[in-house]
Order: sequence, then C-alpha cells, then structure tokens
Amino acid sequence: MKSPKSVITGGAGFIGSNLTDHLVKAGHKVIILDNFVSGKRSNLSHHKNQNVKIIKIDISKDNNLERYFKNIDYVFHLAGLAEIIPSIKNPKKYFVNNVLGTLNVIEAAKKTKIKKLIYAASSSCYGTPKSFPTSEKSKIDLKHPYAVTKYMGEELVLKYASIFNMPNISFRFFNVYGPRLNLSGQYSAVMGNFLSQKKNNKPLTVVGDGKQTRDFIHVDDLAKAFLKTIKSKSVNKIYNLGSGKRTSINTIAKIFGGKKKFIAKRPGEPKSSLADISKIKKDINWKPSINIDDGIKKLLKN
Repeated sequence: MKSPKSVITGGAGFIGSNLTDHLVKAGHKVIILDNFVSGKRSNLSHHKNQNVKIIKIDISKDNNLERYFKNIDYVFHLAGLAEIIPSIKNPKKYFVNNVLGTLNVIEAAKKTKIKKLIYAASSSCYGTPKSFPTSEKSKIDLKHPYAVTKYMGEELVLKYASIFNMPNISFRFFNVYGPRLNLSGQYSAVMGNFLSQKKNNKPLTVVGDGKQTRDFIHVDDLAKAFLKTIKSKSVNKIYNLGSGKRTSINTIAKIFGGKKKFIAKRPGEPKSSLADISKIKKDINWKPSINIDDGIKKLLKN
C-alpha cells in the first residue's frame, strides 16, 4: 500500500512540527511549506529527508501553490500570524498572511483531488463568551484583527466546502501547549512565559489575581484529533478543539512550582475559556487523554 501524502503549511512551527511527528509515525510522507518567520528548522531536524520535505515559501505571496499539491491526500493549513497585539499594530500584514494566504491554499487544494483539508481556526472568534462551556454555535464576537483574520479564513474554508464540494474542516483551537512551544506567542502565552521564567530561575508572573481560567489542550491530543478526522467521513464542519476542562492560572503556577509575582490585569482579557467538545467527541469519537498535571510535567522535562 502506498504511503499517504500530506502537506502542512506552517509545518516548522510548534503545532505543525508536532503534527509532522504524528503523521510520519502513522506512515505519511510530509511536505512542509513554511516561510520560517516563526517556524524553526530545528523543530524538524530529527526527521529523515525521505519522509519529510521542507520547502521555504510564503503562501501569501505565491499564487502557484498547486505544484506542491499534486498527488496529495491531505492538507493541513496551520500557517499564519498568531499574536493579538501585533495584529492591532499592523492589521494589513495579518490580513495578507491569514486571509490571502488561506485563499491561496484552498484555491490550490481545489484544483487537486485531496481527501481532506483541515484549517487551524481560533477560539478567539468567541471574544469574551457569556456562556460556558462555549459551543460551536456560540455568538461570534471578534475583538481584534487577529480574530477577524482567522475567522475570515474559516469562512473561506467553509464557503469553498459548500460551493465547490470540497472536503474541508475547521478546527477552533483553544490554548495549545506542549513540546517546542514558542516561548512568546498567542497559543499559550501563559505556558510560554512560565516556561521561560522557570528556565531562567525568575518568579512566575501571574496576571491579575490568577483566578482566571483557561482551557488548555496538549499538542499530542490535538494531533490525534487531526489523524482521527482525516479518516472520518466528516466534511464542511467546525469543531472546537480543547480539553473541555478549565484550569486556573494559579493552578498552572502551582504545578510549575517556585515563586510567583502578581502583575496588573490586561485589558480585554476573557475571565474564562472552556470548550464544549461534545460535537467532535460524537462525530469523530475523539477525546483528549493528557491531563494538565502530566502535560506540564512532561513539558518541564524537555
């Protein structure tokens, strides 16, 4: 049986490189498209060339991506800019990367006969939710250009699915953490900060009173959801990807251990985030298996 072939945009990043590991383990040949703005070659240095091919490319500027999509089974579109404050300072840059980049990827995928395209959307589309757990039907409340551009990308992915009958799926990520986490970045700002503070023997900076809660999902659980979804019959669907559990920042600090320093609360930060993951559990028969204690302990060992 021939090996499945996959393309990962942003495959040298934190989530993309972990997904690469899981796909290679499952027997896939993987092509990575990355411009290395935030991705690192070192994230992929353990892979042998016959399994993983790395191409340096900016998907937002290249209108001929289909040359990389020939005979490809699966497309995982993870490339994009992912921080809130820079998006407010430079919305146009975010629009080009996250919206035009996504359009280029789905246009290229549309011209080839792929089995599934999965888009990395963001739970930031819910803004500051009023009800918990937050389901995929919750109100969309876009608070900053980052959220706007990720949501526009999702709309494109789903409109193409319905208009052109494409096998597309959108995953709304909650707080993802795990090995190779960017020490500064949107997905897991608190985990990244604590990790670098711990490594440098500095006190952990806790925002506000630390009682705010987040839904943290380990990147291995996330990757398993990708692998299960490509084998499923689901298309043209949106799924929340979180742990379905809430953890306070104080609890995270306690697991990390060491001194704490409380700093002022940031404006516009949601008090809580909690994913309703019943839809993906039901449709894909996936559920997270790594609890926060084990996940952080694993992180501190790396």
